[in-house]
Amino acid sequence: MTRPLLIRGLRAVFSQTYTYEQGATCDIEIKDNRISRMGSRLESSDALIIDGHSCVAIPGLANTHHHFYQVLTRAIPRMQNAPLFPWLVDHYRVWEGISQEAVYWSSLAAIGELLLTGCTLTTDHHYLFPCDTAGDLIDRQISAARKLGIRFLATRGSMSVGKSKGGLPPDGVIQTEQQILDDSIRLIETFHDPSPDSMQRIALAPCSPFSVSEELMMETARVARENNVRLHTHLAETLDEEKYCIRRFHCRPVELMRRLNWLGNDVWFAHCVHLNDEEIQLFADTGSGTAHCPSSNMRLGSGIAPIRELVAAGAPVGIAVDGSASNDGSDMLGEVRQAMLLQRVTKGADAMTVAEAFELGSKGGYRMLGFDQGGRLEVGALADIAIFRTDSLDYTGIHDPVGGLILAGDCHRAEHVFVNGKQVVTNGRLCGMDEKDIAETTNQIASELLSRAGSRNNVNYLTDRSDVTSDRTTRA
Repeated sequence: MTRPLLIRGLRAVFSQTYTYEQGATCDIEIKDNRISRMGSRLESSDALIIDGHSCVAIPGLANTHHHFYQVLTRAIPRMQNAPLFPWLVDHYRVWEGISQEAVYWSSLAAIGELLLTGCTLTTDHHYLFPCDTAGDLIDRQISAARKLGIRFLATRGSMSVGKSKGGLPPDGVIQTEQQILDDSIRLIETFHDPSPDSMQRIALAPCSPFSVSEELMMETARVARENNVRLHTHLAETLDEEKYCIRRFHCRPVELMRRLNWLGNDVWFAHCVHLNDEEIQLFADTGSGTAHCPSSNMRLGSGIAPIRELVAAGAPVGIAVDGSASNDGSDMLGEVRQAMLLQRVTKGADAMTVAEAFELGSKGGYRMLGFDQGGRLEVGALADIAIFRTDSLDYTGIHDPVGGLILAGDCHRAEHVFVNGKQVVTNGRLCGMDEKDIAETTNQIASELLSRAGSRNNVNYLTDRSDVTSDRTTRA
């Protein structure tokens, strides 16, 4: 048994079992990988003491949808004002050059940013496998997650329908369906750990209705359910996607999922912006989940997902940062704030409370991803905890320390983060690696990637914006 940890003197906690009282403090004790005690002025003769003075503790946040590799293509001038389909088409030309090294370092950068903003569980949707990229890219992501200590649900994404067959992606970034299924089985057999406190699981995740075949969707569902792993894909993100599905499949995106046996409590979808009332109820009836990506949906002009309606119907919902080229960041606490504010834009100031936003960002995401014993600060729960200081200038004058984390603060850097009982952020710094080293190497790789893409496509991505933004109504 490892030495217990005692986080002492917290100003407040966000918990279902501990009530904040003005002037009181809270202590949290961790033994092994669980929360063993919570209360005020706890005593321990052998615990390692962590000073929680002027700090607030929240359950570790769960990021339910991401694309780590997109860290390499943030804020490219050419793509800053494009809607989804043109944005994708232009980015594919760059992403064709993704390498093993690029995947590894971009994963470190994304995971590091997530940890530093209070995220303790993340998934990633990696669907891009360029034809000339040797090696196992998901394996490289798993190595990065282990290095930094985050709890990781890796999804084996896929694209099998390229441009020559009526799909959106170029043929150079797709794989055969047999390659996809074989590697999916390999990853499950090699890495998937179904235990309640697992640090590493696998899910299967065809990219979208416009980049995979119906046959691959059904075969992927069969393989996933035979191996008891979850399913994930993009769905109903834009009206362009809806039009594509109606034209190609003669139905709306959600109806396509129903026909393909892609609804159920083992499935979660990214975005779900364009749902009607019947589809919302279908999600609730089947237990199908939604990864809400507020910043990305705003950035690409996709719309506002009906999160208030999904929650009211009883459908599972989590929060996600989405890809770092459509956000353009991995600030998980900031995304909780965005989720709350975006629902208020059209539904009023009481559309989502601080507590509801934190619930979706922590327990909601943990449960949707199948980690039922995390995402909450309770005795016996997994010790996935994020601690933020509230004595900086941006939190001056707050009267509700928990609410102040997302209502008042903009500097979302955690002071301490614990995952599975181990400290992975201390004094605002990553424990696993020097973030300066990660940033320098990742920046170099990103620069080289863009330069090679420009030479290959005869485009200056830093100055030429012509064919992406010339017509706001144009769609690929």
